[in-house]
Amino acid sequence: MIPRNLFVFSIFLVSCSFLGYPSMASSENVSLDFPFFSIRNLTLLGDSFIRKDIVGLTRELGVPSSSSGSVIYNCPVVFFDQETNITASFSTRFAFSIDNSNPTSFGDGLTFFLSPNNQTLGSPGGYLGLVNSSVLTKNRFIAIEFDTRQDLHFNDPDDNHVGLDIDSLISIKTADPKLQEIDLRSGNLITAWIDYLNDQKKVEIFLSYSSFKPDKPLMTVEIDLSDYIQEFMYVGFSASTEGTTEQHHIENWSFKTSGFRPVIPRIHPHNVSESSVPLRPQPIPVSDSGNRHHKRIGLGLGIGFPAFFCAILVVFGLFSLKRWEGVKSEKILKSELVTGPRQFNYKELKSATKGFHQSRILGHGSFGTVYKAFFVESGTISAVKRSKHTHEGKAEFLAELTIIACLRHKNLVQLQGWCVEKGELLLVYEYMPNGSLDNVLYPDSENGNPLKWSYRYNIAVGLASALTYLHQECEQQVIHRDIKTSNIMLDVNYGARLGDFGLARLMDHGKSPVSTLTAGTMGYLAPEYLQYGIATEKTDVFSYGIVVLELACGRRPIEREEESQRMVNLVDWVWRLYSEGKIVKAADVRMKGEFEEEEMKKLLVLGLSCANPDSMERPTMRKVFQILNNEAEPLVVPRAKPSLTFSNSLPLSINEIVSDSEEEFGIIESQIEIRV
Repeated sequence: MIPRNLFVFSIFLVSCSFLGYPSMASSENVSLDFPFFSIRNLTLLGDSFIRKDIVGLTRELGVPSSSSGSVIYNCPVVFFDQETNITASFSTRFAFSIDNSNPTSFGDGLTFFLSPNNQTLGSPGGYLGLVNSSVLTKNRFIAIEFDTRQDLHFNDPDDNHVGLDIDSLISIKTADPKLQEIDLRSGNLITAWIDYLNDQKKVEIFLSYSSFKPDKPLMTVEIDLSDYIQEFMYVGFSASTEGTTEQHHIENWSFKTSGFRPVIPRIHPHNVSESSVPLRPQPIPVSDSGNRHHKRIGLGLGIGFPAFFCAILVVFGLFSLKRWEGVKSEKILKSELVTGPRQFNYKELKSATKGFHQSRILGHGSFGTVYKAFFVESGTISAVKRSKHTHEGKAEFLAELTIIACLRHKNLVQLQGWCVEKGELLLVYEYMPNGSLDNVLYPDSENGNPLKWSYRYNIAVGLASALTYLHQECEQQVIHRDIKTSNIMLDVNYGARLGDFGLARLMDHGKSPVSTLTAGTMGYLAPEYLQYGIATEKTDVFSYGIVVLELACGRRPIEREEESQRMVNLVDWVWRLYSEGKIVKAADVRMKGEFEEEEMKKLLVLGLSCANPDSMERPTMRKVFQILNNEAEPLVVPRAKPSLTFSNSLPLSINEIVSDSEEEFGIIESQIEIRV
């Protein structure tokens, strides 16, 4: 608010107080109730998800994995009233379960937390998805941990305990649930009650297998949380695993604050004691008819001028109030977008990349060059894509950016911001420490360790989840059009993150796809896309199938045989082995048989079904995701590869179709064999 309006608005409030209006409302108590969950009011971070109205905090896989996730209520909760200097008490109740398909593979647990940050997400393992392993003091929180693994680094007493944590995973106090015959790892639904009584300065924690609150708390901690609670805090849950198959679910949740007093309107009495009025002698009446007219004028001015002045104040006050509400709404909007993409200035990005120095180059793509950016002030690392295009496409770039910036999924590379200055287009993404799947799957050195099977399977699941979101769960369907191993990034846990939306196109659900210029990478392009230039969700499914076969086989889509020096198509090669009943022989030999055979068969057959030349026979990505999670039966794939014929010749030249193929496969036009 500008100073002049603030001054006028202050006068307006003062004038209103004289007229007997109550002052502005104080903080109010909050009550939340989630008998089931939806994405509408919650922020999902890391590997968390919502399925069948239940929150899952970590990955659900049959193979051991490392995972962390958190779910946070979207709006901050008021815990401290500056006007009355009161810190709120709070109570929460939630039902959770910690289950595992392998009884010997438990760890690490979950937490309920309060934090001033709505982006609280920590590392997997003993960090419970609450603390960053590289910066232990980064996240601030008050948390109740339900720990299922003993971590001596954090002074854990055992592998089945409850603890109160404040800004550290070394608990202030712990308790053993078995004292009340509760096993956190039983897989049974457990109801927890957490009460903080500010007037008594204590925290009480109750646990039960039933929905009835026990009379006696499991743990009581005498502590004044007002020293740690800020005016606004976010509430949520986090969990983590490390090399286990433990699963964490929250089935329902309620939360409320109490202790804030309702504001009582101020009353201004006009009764005055007679003793306060000084006695004066009665004046002698004197005839003064000549002054009556002046008195009437004076009386009129005495009443009219203040009334006019008050009217002016009211008008200005209302105007200023409207402006103030507009500014407030703008601030609220900005606060909601604070974690979303922001506009960087060119100087900041140039400094973070050392002037876009060659030593900071992470890779090259169809969009341009990617640089590693280190921001000294925040101590964070990002990836900056520097477009090789000019300002000619700025309008389309910004329009596309607006849509892509709204995409939120744990298996998409998150866009952090952009910059349009100095004739350049720059995109800032979160940094992926393990680089691209292409570099990990095909290392430059033959002596490098091959990617583990559990990671490969998880990557296939994560990518399927991301494409299900793009195809069926977004407001507008997103067709990526350039799915390949070099566009799949790997986070710190080797989880898949789909990136590079440079070729992505949007369309409304249920509408026919629009014919566009064919673009993409040879080996990943569906036959009908090559022929007609029409991108649909089924063309993405085809590309996904190729990536799945690469994960299983460790071979590129098009490779040159060492003996014959001829180009071999990966789909043809795997389908031939499948028709001979030897599909497992397609497995990457570098893994030396260290994989689950049934999972390998499932992945290979699924890859073939997605890469079916007949687009009508390809499954949807939702179906693929269900098959990988054992929620649907595998598809039946014909023993012989189906063949298709097109009446028209290819509408485009090879130069228009191939993107970066010469760099990736080391081949030229005359050596490319397109087989359908």
